[in-house]
Amino acid sequence: MELAHSIRYSIVIPFYNEWDSLMPLYGRLKEAMEALGRPFELVFVDDGSTDDSLALLQKIALADRRVTVVGLRQNAGKSQALSAGFSVARGDFIITMDGDLQHNPSDIPRFVEKLEAGFDIVCGRRTQRREGRLQRFSNRLANWVLARLTGIRIHDWGGGFKAYRRALVSDVPIYGELQRLIPMLALRRGAHVCEVPITIAAREHGVSKYGMIRKLPVFFDLITVRFLLHYLARPLHFFGTAGLLGVFIGNIIGFCLLIARVFYGVHVMIEHGPLLIFSAVLIVAGVQLLALGLLAEIHVRYHYEGRGRSNLIETAFIIRGAEIQADDRVRGQPSAAF
Repeated sequence: MELAHSIRYSIVIPFYNEWDSLMPLYGRLKEAMEALGRPFELVFVDDGSTDDSLALLQKIALADRRVTVVGLRQNAGKSQALSAGFSVARGDFIITMDGDLQHNPSDIPRFVEKLEAGFDIVCGRRTQRREGRLQRFSNRLANWVLARLTGIRIHDWGGGFKAYRRALVSDVPIYGELQRLIPMLALRRGAHVCEVPITIAAREHGVSKYGMIRKLPVFFDLITVRFLLHYLARPLHFFGTAGLLGVFIGNIIGFCLLIARVFYGVHVMIEHGPLLIFSAVLIVAGVQLLALGLLAEIHVRYHYEGRGRSNLIETAFIIRGAEIQADDRVRGQPSAAF
């Protein structure tokens, strides 16, 4: 118990089928963290690997009490793996890395320096990237769009090498592809964000699990996050505005058609049939949006009365402090954390 309270840094590494990389990564991490001279722990999260990665880490964890291994029952994605790692991490600061040896543990002191200087989130910025032109262009475009929409001047949103103050991110819900948007989620809580340059090595083993197609869902998650940040506690403001606008425009069109029919004898159904249908659809859709907003308001009120349930991430086991905790569950973050 005393060790848990004295841990300063938790290194969280999600991985999937990285057997060849784990031993070199463990050795480099241990060397880099021991050089810092502060208490630390290494949290490896197995995202349902099908090779011998998990068995290898079990042996390491049973020999080194500074290593914690979380085994997920099935491949759930990087966001869920990070969420599980955050749930069991005990350090004051959490540093996340990929498990493919492309992130260099010797860069960790740069993150530590910024964290100790008072920043809440430190993002690694890949300055030298080994990618094709199309990949570089898509990355730059995505980073520019995310920076413009979020208002956070980060040049590299997709990198997995980041550092966080644990008290800040422990209650941030992470799912889908939201691991890229943690700075945006934490910004609502007054986080101070900065970047540090990092080096990216060529992948030594295996193949990348992320391609261009895997990056597309992040834009849908961005829409979700923006809605939740601005309208989670007042959904009627969003749906009600759209609903009232639809009803107003529909009534204006309908009123104009009525004037044309009564005073000018225009056969509305013949000459302006599509416009009349459009007016009716706007009114009906507007009323439905208003009703949806009211239902959402009721749901929010029900949730904030303390009836919301937290998410549970199923795990096969957790190895911590040379002890195996079988059939455990890692308690996730409540959705009200926004």
